[in-house]
Amino acid sequence: MMRWLMRWAGRAIVAAAIVFVAAYAGDWAVFELRHSPSLKVTVNRIQAVPLKGQKIEYDYLGSGDEPCSVSLFPQGGMTPCWWLRRHPNQTTNL
Repeated sequence: MMRWLMRWAGRAIVAAAIVFVAAYAGDWAVFELRHSPSLKVTVNRIQAVPLKGQKIEYDYLGSGDEPCSVSLFPQGGMTPCWWLRRHPNQTTNL
């Protein structure tokens, strides 16, 4: 019984890996065929500064446009636009 379960778990992991690789390859192909489409999304930049007593001070650094790729996965060294739209606050730890 355990051997049967391990065999199916192994097959499921291999199938998930194949699906991920195929999705990434398809996303990359579409990105390249569309000549690397990119947009700009406005993000808020915040810096987290550690203080005494394990407290943190958050300093607003301003907002600016950040380039992003029109794709499912990060392509061309850019973050996907759908991710930046859902996470417009970019925090940097000091």
